[in-house]
Amino acid sequence: MTPTVHVLPFEQHLVELENKITELRALSESSFLDLSAEIETLTQKLNASRCETYQCLTPWQVTQIARHPQRPRTLSYLERLFHDFVELHGGRQFPDDNAIVCGLATFHGEPVVVVGHQKGKDTEDNIYRNFGMPHPEGYRKALRVMKLANKFGRPIITFVDTPGAYPGLEAEERGQAEAIARNCLEMSFFQVPVVVVIVGEGGSGGAVALGVGDAVIMLEYAIYSVISPEGCASILWKDASRAEDAATALKLTSQDLLKFGVIDEVVTEPVGGAHRDFETTAQNIEKAIAKYLALLKPMSVEELQQRRQAKYRQMGIYTDQK
Repeated sequence: MTPTVHVLPFEQHLVELENKITELRALSESSFLDLSAEIETLTQKLNASRCETYQCLTPWQVTQIARHPQRPRTLSYLERLFHDFVELHGGRQFPDDNAIVCGLATFHGEPVVVVGHQKGKDTEDNIYRNFGMPHPEGYRKALRVMKLANKFGRPIITFVDTPGAYPGLEAEERGQAEAIARNCLEMSFFQVPVVVVIVGEGGSGGAVALGVGDAVIMLEYAIYSVISPEGCASILWKDASRAEDAATALKLTSQDLLKFGVIDEVVTEPVGGAHRDFETTAQNIEKAIAKYLALLKPMSVEELQQRRQAKYRQMGIYTDQK
């Protein structure tokens, strides 16, 4: 049985058309009426409306898709794209952080290390995963495993999907900011290729802590921003309900970020988002990862480091053209 897809507010008119087509098909099968012409007309209308809807999404609507409760998570991609995955746990200072998963694997027969944020699939799982918001020990675990990759010459592939690092008091007491900064520093000097894949939300420093790479690719309906739209609206206008305005101002969509040079490539998603066709999405990501690994592996250590550091130094440069 096909699971029911959670419908977002702006998709409601599409569902109504789908329901009408289903009703007409059922009526046609249970009676002697020939409704094929009416079904075909509605199907064409649905296809046109679907294309128009998803080609003209607002940044806030993209944000809703990026946060879709059925959107594939990091572990889904690990199971589909990698083989022989062995998860490694613990940062050796505090209990294991389940908001980050990492370990050894093979990709197209080559040994790699994979690290990523992990959100939950339902309420219980989200509590277990802390809604994909890592504590400092999560980032330290990730760094420990990435250092193993660097030591043994394994390429690193990271998956970014977090609303942000956990902002609780205990996280701050244990050095949340230091852990994020340390990851950014260390990743800047790794001697192996690093490919970053933004698959859902890329929220603030919590995302950047796994986001310093030689190639940064981003799913079409993912988002990547210094702050959430709600947080931005609360700060700028003292009104979180203006999140839609903030989403537009933040330039957080994949197309905006590609234009600004923050990411290197937009990975196409099926119409409606990755949750509607996971297999196609996974295949598109697989091709992009393979392409960039093939490009990066022949580079010398010096070239990798210089290229990576120059990439991030150029971000945020602003020139006032008159």
